[in-house]
Amino acid sequence: MSGRAWGVLFVLCGAIFLEGIDVAMLNVALPSIREDLGMSTGMLQWVMSAYVLGYGGFMLLGGRAADLFGRRRMFVFWLVVFLLFSGLGGLATEGWTLIVARFVTGVAAAFMIPAGLSIITTGFEEGPQRNKALLVYSGTAAGGFSLGLVVGGLLAAISWRWVFFAPVILSLLVLVAAVALIPRSPRPERTGEGVDLAGAVSVTAAILLLVFGVERAAHASAAMTTGTIAAGLVLFLVFIAIERRSSSPLVRLGIFRHGGLVRANLSGMLLAAGFFGFQFIAVLYLQELRGWSTLETSFALIVIGVDAILSPTLTPKLVARFGNTRVIFGGLLLAALSYALFLPVGADWTYMAMFPSLIILGLAFSLAYGPLTIVATEGIAEEEQGVAGGLLYTSFQFGAALGLSSVAAVNIGATHGTTPAALLDGYQAALIVPLAAALAAAFVSAFGLRSRPGTEDAQPAAAEATEVGVPAVEASR
Repeated sequence: MSGRAWGVLFVLCGAIFLEGIDVAMLNVALPSIREDLGMSTGMLQWVMSAYVLGYGGFMLLGGRAADLFGRRRMFVFWLVVFLLFSGLGGLATEGWTLIVARFVTGVAAAFMIPAGLSIITTGFEEGPQRNKALLVYSGTAAGGFSLGLVVGGLLAAISWRWVFFAPVILSLLVLVAAVALIPRSPRPERTGEGVDLAGAVSVTAAILLLVFGVERAAHASAAMTTGTIAAGLVLFLVFIAIERRSSSPLVRLGIFRHGGLVRANLSGMLLAAGFFGFQFIAVLYLQELRGWSTLETSFALIVIGVDAILSPTLTPKLVARFGNTRVIFGGLLLAALSYALFLPVGADWTYMAMFPSLIILGLAFSLAYGPLTIVATEGIAEEEQGVAGGLLYTSFQFGAALGLSSVAAVNIGATHGTTPAALLDGYQAALIVPLAAALAAAFVSAFGLRSRPGTEDAQPAAAEATEVGVPAVEASR
């Protein structure tokens, strides 16, 4: 790759690192925020939920906007919005101000991240060059999340407001580099094309209802849970109907004829569900049952961040030798092994007893995450690279929210009392959810094992794109 290409990749990696570290730092600062602003537990959870709502709900619209209005333009504009509202969060003196700031920050990330991903997938030639760029990109994302756990604990010890001011400084540096290094491009031609707001609203509402239904399952009636989930499914059907009739759909339904994309999205959703669900239970175990501090917990879990080293070093070599699908499958089996090893966790486990699960999970994530990004965008027409990236990150966000909701519901339902034994029963029951998710993801990915490396349904996708008038190749925007 040329020096300019490496510079562009550096900028985009800075953005995904920024998004990862921002989320991780906030996780460990929540107790300090509640104490300073006097927020109730119910209001405090909206500090996290508002971000997930904005990020996961608007990701598909963000991907489509990158394709319609220009990737550089969307990336730079929404990076500015991210910067401004991160700063607003740090200046908040009341809970509602912080919640609004987090919601808008999530929306900004929803537009910024798929734009950045599509700059990579259209700017680097498909094959080894693009694969290397995507694996470096995914490793940087993992590094941001892992480092954020520790940095957030250190900053929160000074003041929780620095958890918001630090991303402002970092995003300002990324913005300056983006303006200087990412090449300008003409505004894409959009003859008769618009933004599908009806599709965006319906799919966002559908995702929210499904997650809410699962989250409330442990403390709501069966009728309420069933009704909420059913309403979410109905809205998904409404979304499909809207997309079929729309002249400029949010998601062209024909894109789902690409088998690699479908498998990558389903596997990615289940991978995220297990990964984030496991971390949630591990944190509860270490802090509630073992009494570890926030910083001790952060240092204990940072070993999972080994994926930031392995993704750009080990994974490319394995992909070159065995192909994306086989590497993904191996990673998902390792994730299942990691969760299975942690399943019999005891009240007095040493850190060395936990270590095998944590290090194997880091290895598993490094093998699965980057190659899933490659498969989800491989063979997709340039005009739909933003949508493909938006779909994948929507799957990750939906999976994370669903995994967290599921483990929380199982944990609540299986915990009968406040004794260490009762808490341990709840954790062990909840840990079955990540294990089941990893096994299901491996099952889904296994359907692609017979595909030859590098040929995963690329031709069908290109043919389908051509059928509906989308050229298979066009100059990068």
